[in-house]
Amino acid sequence: MISILIPTYNYSIFPLVKILHEQCSVLNIPFEISVLEDASTKVFTENTEIVSLKNTSYRKLETNVGRTKTRNLLAENAQYNWLLFLDADTTPVNDNFIEKYIEELNQITSVVFGGIQYSQEKPTREYLLRWVYGTKRESKSVFERNKNPYYIISQNLFIEKNTFLQINKHLDNSYGMDNIFSYRLQKNGMEVKHIDNPVYHHGLEKGSVFLEKSLMAIDTLIYQESKNNISENFTSLQKFYLKLKRMHLVEFTYKIIDPFLIKMKHNLCSEKPNIILLDFYKLYHYIKLKHGK
Repeated sequence: MISILIPTYNYSIFPLVKILHEQCSVLNIPFEISVLEDASTKVFTENTEIVSLKNTSYRKLETNVGRTKTRNLLAENAQYNWLLFLDADTTPVNDNFIEKYIEELNQITSVVFGGIQYSQEKPTREYLLRWVYGTKRESKSVFERNKNPYYIISQNLFIEKNTFLQINKHLDNSYGMDNIFSYRLQKNGMEVKHIDNPVYHHGLEKGSVFLEKSLMAIDTLIYQESKNNISENFTSLQKFYLKLKRMHLVEFTYKIIDPFLIKMKHNLCSEKPNIILLDFYKLYHYIKLKHGK
């Protein structure tokens, strides 16, 4: 009936597996929980306890292959036709988390996204940027998500096996591939259903790391544009750039932002990060790459 697939790297996964196992067991449904550890460098002995639970498997790769490849390996070896992908650093918000997804099995859609939430408690300053971004940009109601239904965060994704293998085929192991995955869903005419079934995202990165990864995601976006793997007007960043281009304001915007980059970065790693500044910080990098500056 359902294969719960969890790629992990340097994280203690047993508590999440235990929660999921309990929910599945109560429902008395055919299920499996498969964990694939991507050559972690840290040792979490409790992870090996996963196999003590019925219908679970745990395997560790000897060589790091990245999240995209790890997910493909999990999907290819899954027993059941419906796959629930969860990140290791998540926890279901609801006690009926699995039940809510099971209710979607008889629907016509092959892709279901339950949503992401963040703790209401503010983290320390060094992790604040990631928390603010998550609460303002990722944690959205079903109504808000349906305004842009192809905005998918794969931390909590319920999807038919054949659909996933088709859409995820040949994707790179680069940061920011959710945009490419989402675009492929749209291009292939896959209907995405949004439901209220979120998970908490716990694994916050330091602001400096998140900034670096944000720029890496733009590198990926530019590269995938060049390969025609994503249109040039799919993301909000691309759409804003095209608007500036139509108004002949790209060069002007680039020059306006340039002197403030250091101050912007300082703000983003401060106790009061302004997410609008992050948008302009990313826009600057996009223009820089787009125009070979």
